[in-house]
Amino acid sequence: MVSFGVSIFPTEYTLPPADFARAVEERGLDSVFFPEHTHIPTCRRTPWPGGAELPKHYLHTHDPFVALAACAAVTSRIQLGFGVCLVTQRDPIVTAKQVASLDLISGGRVIFGVGAGWNQEEMENHGTPFKARWPILRERVLAMKAIWREEEASFEGQYVRFDPLWSWPKPARAGGPPVWLGAKSRYTMDRIAEYGDGYMPIYGRQGEASIAQLREACAQRGRDFREITLASFGPPPTEEATVQCLSEGFTHLIYVLPPAEPAKVLQKLDTLAALVARMRG
Repeated sequence: MVSFGVSIFPTEYTLPPADFARAVEERGLDSVFFPEHTHIPTCRRTPWPGGAELPKHYLHTHDPFVALAACAAVTSRIQLGFGVCLVTQRDPIVTAKQVASLDLISGGRVIFGVGAGWNQEEMENHGTPFKARWPILRERVLAMKAIWREEEASFEGQYVRFDPLWSWPKPARAGGPPVWLGAKSRYTMDRIAEYGDGYMPIYGRQGEASIAQLREACAQRGRDFREITLASFGPPPTEEATVQCLSEGFTHLIYVLPPAEPAKVLQKLDTLAALVARMRG
């Protein structure tokens, strides 16, 4: 079954998160994804991967947990995703409780997309050395999975350590929501095979070759490749790009809308819903 979702930067000048989620669900789409930036340092030494000038909505985005909780309260069907949560900037014990709470109150609808981040100054403001971001992310994800899964969880790593603890609520789904990695490097496939449940590359950084690499990484770690969800993030909202993603094996497509004025967002949602209806037909 193919799923079609949409992502937007939720800000104070576009459609409010709850209204956006309600509109997505009413139009028959399957998921909402929100990104995360706790802040943007005024120092701009780290270049934005998307181009020369950082768009202003990076400075204005809401906290994704608050925004997705608002979405959960006004919807009943769509999945609620992070695109992505910057685990490298979060305490794993606190974040595990937040994810579990959101998954429980939403009836098991959370997709926990994670990434290590690209903004070195932002990350270092949280005490995370840029060069250690991926080992830190790995341990924090594994620690959170232990908290979701075990009644008395403990963890002993290089970056994350805690003695046995109790933490409730547990997520609605046993073991916690699926963890999707939004990344693309030569190490990504092995990371997914070790501790991920989904592969969520940005459109243009994906393809059949990367999927073949993921299949091989799963085989080497004894994982069933069929357990991994393949999600394309940001394909153009066209039939050609959609068919391309589906032919490559992606089963969850997440289109990206700009955080424009509310009327324009709704217009673009209508156009996207019409495309999805044609593809499903």
